[in-house]
Amino acid sequence: MENLRELELRIEQYEQENKELKLRLAELNDFVENASLPLHWVNAEGIIIWANQAEFVSLGYKREEYIGFPISNFHADQEVITDILYRLKNNQTLLNYPARLLCKDGTIKHVLINSSVLWKDGEFIHTRCFTRDITLLIQEQEKKADLIYDLEQSETKLKIAIESTNLGIWEWNPKTNDLYWSEESRHVFGYPAEEKITFDTFIELIHPEDRSLVLEALRGAGEHGSDGQNYVIYRIHRFNDNGLRWIKAQWKLSFKTDRYASLLIGTILDITDVKYSEERSAKLAAIIGSSNDAVISKTLNGIITSWNDSAERTFGYSAEEIIGHPILKLIPPDRVEEEIQILSRLSKGERVDHFETKRVTKNGNLIDVSLTISPIKDAEGKIIGLSKIARDITEKKQEEQRKNDFVAMVSHELKTPLTALTGYLQLLTMRAKKAEDDFGIKALIRAEAQTKKMVAMIHDFLSLARMEEGKIQIQRELFELHHLIVGIAEDAKFLTSQHTIKSFGCEGVVLYADKDKIGQVLMNLISNAIKYSPAGGLITLGCEQLDGKIKIYVSDEGIGISPADQKRLFERFYRVNNSGIKTVPGFGIGLYLVSEILSHHGSEIKVESEENAGSVFSFYLETVTRQ
Repeated sequence: MENLRELELRIEQYEQENKELKLRLAELNDFVENASLPLHWVNAEGIIIWANQAEFVSLGYKREEYIGFPISNFHADQEVITDILYRLKNNQTLLNYPARLLCKDGTIKHVLINSSVLWKDGEFIHTRCFTRDITLLIQEQEKKADLIYDLEQSETKLKIAIESTNLGIWEWNPKTNDLYWSEESRHVFGYPAEEKITFDTFIELIHPEDRSLVLEALRGAGEHGSDGQNYVIYRIHRFNDNGLRWIKAQWKLSFKTDRYASLLIGTILDITDVKYSEERSAKLAAIIGSSNDAVISKTLNGIITSWNDSAERTFGYSAEEIIGHPILKLIPPDRVEEEIQILSRLSKGERVDHFETKRVTKNGNLIDVSLTISPIKDAEGKIIGLSKIARDITEKKQEEQRKNDFVAMVSHELKTPLTALTGYLQLLTMRAKKAEDDFGIKALIRAEAQTKKMVAMIHDFLSLARMEEGKIQIQRELFELHHLIVGIAEDAKFLTSQHTIKSFGCEGVVLYADKDKIGQVLMNLISNAIKYSPAGGLITLGCEQLDGKIKIYVSDEGIGISPADQKRLFERFYRVNNSGIKTVPGFGIGLYLVSEILSHHGSEIKVESEENAGSVFSFYLETVTRQ
């Protein structure tokens, strides 16, 4: 009986202990189930087999939406799942393993996973994973990273901006006199990068006339300045080459506890080009303002944008009356086409130099003007407007007209007696030949040659007068060039006894041109060849046929023409400056007439020459094929 009672007591004790154990186990389960730390179990296939309430709350899922589903459904990074399962199956403990979990609302939660594995009889049963939410911490770190990135970007942008504007950075402590220069500042001042800069050295680099100005500005800012913007403009002599440069320094003040600035922080900029540009602009404005020529600027659409005092005097309009109006107000109706042609040339970037035309004033009077028009371009070379200089040449044109009238009258009056004189000389020559008076023949031939020279000069003056009046006319006809050249060569022989005049290569050439004026061109060229080869020699009047055109040239073995004289040779009244030909007669209009006559034939006179090696004058004309 005692043994039975003892057994019953032991059974009661065991049941009591088992009841307490079950109670503790229930309490433990309740603790785990309701713990604030999320917990879940995952089997060998990666399926979630259990999770506590904190897990559901953390991710927002219900039990039936979470238990029994692969853990891969709830991870943002699939490669993390593969790595975790590999580690756990190999009995590796996870310690603060970072992962990103997908919440039901679509957000991502950053967690750290700590995990262990339950093994039984050497087999993997399931994992026990605890997760700690670190989303707020990660977000703060990302904000810091973004802030650091933004700061780095801002610094980079600031550096680029500073470099692109060539700004130099500097700092100066008024109390200690410590001075700092950036690399760009040293470059502006030409100061070596390896040497320390002192405030005294900096002052020595300032132009003597500007030192007191800079010192007063800086020290005044340090002692009494505010935290506003300050600047000073001064000159320096660069350390390395002593070059004079203009500098603009700007700064702001940094204060600590007292009323004195503890630091001046600022920039410097080399504004030498700007200063010189301002000086040039001021000089240009003064020149334009005081110019006797009308200086006008306009848009590409012909709207006037500027108007100087001389323009007001010339055209009668004040700047207030004309600016903003079209330039057509100054152009006579019958000359509107000129503006279109001028704009066409200027749009190609060309200049229009000394274009003589007529313009109308405010009171309706027509005046003669000489126009020089240039395109105005921006820094990229794009044409943005037009600049026009107009000179009133009305009085000049009237004077030229009076001169031409006088020249024409005098030339005509001189030509009549010279024609008669030539006839008498020819009669006397014939009588001298009958009388076999050799001296008389030679004297009369020379007298006739000199008379012909005078006739040729008078003819040139008449041609010049007609040309300047616009009365020159081209009378084209068909003629044999060879016959004209032979006649010119024969006539030229009377002008010289020291030269040999030959012609060749012009046979069979037919021209459709003004025979008399082409003859005048050839006679002028041969006369020049004779005058500018005083020592004599061969003068050649030749032709070369090239692709439907004929090249006609006159060559000599004379003194030649310098490159400087060649540039102006065909200007009206221009004479070559050479000590060897000072006694050669002439007025400098022959080659000008040659150039103008050929221009009316659609041709151009050209010269090839070397000093002391002779000259070749040539031009091209269209040939005509015989039917």
